[in-house]
Amino acid sequence: MIKTSLCDLLGIQYPIIQGGMAWVATAELAAAVSNAGGLGIIGAGNAPGDYVRNEIRKIKTMTDRPFGVNIMLLSPFVHEVIDIVCEERVPVITTGAGNPGKYIEKFKRSGTKVIPVVPSVALAKKMEQEGVDAVIAEGMESGGHIGELTTMALVPQIVDAVKLPVIAAGGIADGRGLIAALSLGAEGIQMGTVFVCSDECTAHENYKNALVKAGDRGTIVTGRATGHPVRMIKNKLARQFQKLEEAIYNEDEYEKLGIGRLKLAVVDGDVNMGSVMAGQIAGIINNVRPVKRIIEEIIDEADNVLMALYSKSRR
Repeated sequence: MIKTSLCDLLGIQYPIIQGGMAWVATAELAAAVSNAGGLGIIGAGNAPGDYVRNEIRKIKTMTDRPFGVNIMLLSPFVHEVIDIVCEERVPVITTGAGNPGKYIEKFKRSGTKVIPVVPSVALAKKMEQEGVDAVIAEGMESGGHIGELTTMALVPQIVDAVKLPVIAAGGIADGRGLIAALSLGAEGIQMGTVFVCSDECTAHENYKNALVKAGDRGTIVTGRATGHPVRMIKNKLARQFQKLEEAIYNEDEYEKLGIGRLKLAVVDGDVNMGSVMAGQIAGIINNVRPVKRIIEEIIDEADNVLMALYSKSRR
């Protein structure tokens, strides 16, 4: 069985974290991941505090294992959500879209471990100085908001730059990806796209099917002109974003087009005009499976990869 220092840090069986995807990462999905031996994460997104509190209390009835909440620091409800996760004594917090430095002391007082997503060595170093427990090095292969570096390039540079446990994210969906991440020096992986295609995920079936049908070039990056690029499945909405970027860029028009599009895809199932966020790894996902099976197959494949490597080295 593959076990790393991340397992001891978080009290989990396998070094696997589920991404905190807005509208997708509900208590149902997070509980399934935690019950299967990973760390399930509730995605707070732009949701108000009451929603987050309800999801936290729901997951507590569904699992007795560690779980976390992802906080988007640009959310208009961020202060409210932070108060709630501390009141509810959530075991782990992951953060995105900013620097959680000013909140870390408060998290620590409530016994919460803090793991920010970082797209660069500079931010990883800054987070180490601020006292976080680990960092998630997320490459541009991931779905949703992305940075500039690939996972293969980013992870080893961050591993070399900090003494914290590093979790690799972006472009990982199977046991081969887990072993590759560990080979780069990571202590574990974070996956999002593969968990969307699970039975327990409450996202609309149209959303899941769009990911299953996607090929190796099925995603596109939009929003580069805004400075906040987003990876999503190619569809009618993506083409409209492209047209706006190719024309004279108008920030108001761009923001207006994007309002509510993720919910439209995840909840309502509109995969034409909704934002179907997904990573490049969608091309290897061929079906929808239970979370437990996803994790078991990843671990079994990782073990087989290690055995094959060991056999080659003995020849």
